[in-house]
Amino acid sequence: MDLKQLEYFVRVAELGSFTRASIVIDVAQPALSRQVRQLEVELRQNLLTRNGRGVTLTDAGQLLLAHARGILHQIERAKEDLGRMRGALAGRVAVGLPPSIAKRIAVPLTRAFRQQLPDARLAITEALSSAMQESVTAGRIDLALLYNPAPSADIDSVVILEEDLYLVGPAQPRAEPDAQVSLREVASQPLVIPTQPNSIRMLVEAEMANIGCRPTIAMEIDGVAAILDLVIDGVGSAVLSSNAVLTAPRPQAFAMRRIVDPPLRSRLALAVSSQRPATLTQQAVLKLVREVVDQTMNGSPPPAQC
Repeated sequence: MDLKQLEYFVRVAELGSFTRASIVIDVAQPALSRQVRQLEVELRQNLLTRNGRGVTLTDAGQLLLAHARGILHQIERAKEDLGRMRGALAGRVAVGLPPSIAKRIAVPLTRAFRQQLPDARLAITEALSSAMQESVTAGRIDLALLYNPAPSADIDSVVILEEDLYLVGPAQPRAEPDAQVSLREVASQPLVIPTQPNSIRMLVEAEMANIGCRPTIAMEIDGVAAILDLVIDGVGSAVLSSNAVLTAPRPQAFAMRRIVDPPLRSRLALAVSSQRPATLTQQAVLKLVREVVDQTMNGSPPPAQC
């Protein structure tokens, strides 16, 4: 067997589909299928069960997947160790960021990465947390910042930031500083809110259910920019972090009231796959992301009411 066959097999197994794997690794599907089949012939084992919905692993496939992940990880470690002989870490690290966080940290993260890891390559992907969690599990990205990640045996995550959530409406001429609003009152307001399984949507619904309420949904739409446009247009209010509003083109157009009784907080977690040990370069980037988030996000004062 060769390493390319193992890499192809791992991607197909993790993504559950030859079609999806061919797109991710940019290899024609017939060539991908042929390489995996050659691996099966050499090992004299069926590794995958093919069906109309994709593929599933056989018992032999499960065993090889565990070995293949370790082998590929050791290859990356060998490359890194050889790179360290030149005095630097090397390799490519793919990082996933929510759009509102990317606006704040993408530039300082890239700058710090170039300074500290000049021989490595950084790739940044912007996406919603639910999509990025799937990408971490599938190996398409190495680490991600996720809002309120769903519990999963495939993901190791640690909360690095908690953000208060605010009820966001159009700016008022005499808005009170440090204004607050109860979660029960938020439930009575028409809301412009993302579709499920958006992390804030799920959090709002869960916390309201705990106090016997349900959100009043005026409109469902994904994307912070679109939500804020509809707030200005009078369709309803939004539940967002202060950071999401501060990074908008016209933050002064909005008034925010912090949600209390009970407080509504969104948790930002740094997540990696529990199935693939982090390489030394990835470990360095994990540390770097935490430092940049701490410097850029933590300790930011709440926005003044406009």
